[in-house]
Amino acid sequence: MTQSKGLVLVVEDERHIADLQRLYLTREGFGVHTESDGMAGLAAVARLRPVAIVLDIGLPGLDGTDFCRRLRAADDWTPVILVTARDEEADRILGLEIGADDYLTKPFSPRELVARLKAVLRRTAGPPGSAILGTGRLRLDPGRRTALRDGEPLELTTTEFNLLAHLLARPGQVFSREQLRAQVWGHADYGDSRVVDVYVSQLRAKLGDASPIRTVRGIGYSAQEPGR
Repeated sequence: MTQSKGLVLVVEDERHIADLQRLYLTREGFGVHTESDGMAGLAAVARLRPVAIVLDIGLPGLDGTDFCRRLRAADDWTPVILVTARDEEADRILGLEIGADDYLTKPFSPRELVARLKAVLRRTAGPPGSAILGTGRLRLDPGRRTALRDGEPLELTTTEFNLLAHLLARPGQVFSREQLRAQVWGHADYGDSRVVDVYVSQLRAKLGDASPIRTVRGIGYSAQEPGR
């Protein structure tokens, strides 16, 4: 399966616009999950942990401004690009004041949306490859894409490396299989959760007793120091 740049959540109640956004974002290598109302979109953020949100203001159930307020009130700073049909300065200022990272007015070019999204992700990301990840006898260098166990190189596939790095970057945090599919593979709707189990099994076989991956029954996986 092709590695994605990450999952983008599109919350848009106009189907043709959502489909167009999906088309262009997918072409750029992003996974895309869509929702058509605010409450479902907010639930999807908690469930899938996307890398960014493209959020329409005029949504049924919970509009985009209240959506963004609730997100930021919960201390969730996932990048948000607000989309609206209203081209008024007050709306743009309000969107930015409540915590949106950028703002687009309909109609807009899908290419502009992609460019804005990439710019937002560059701004909100840390320096690439700046931190060496490790626990116990393992060391991963995301910048150089190298992995060591007891100082010896490990041969990991791209997906194995990405999955292990994702867990090691957040030690102790428990991820569901659905979250890992969204965050590592970039595809929330990749239906068979066993794919995560298969990759975890492969990693454990390669890491042996140095593996930090722990199964959390009924939930998913986390990375912890071996022996804990």
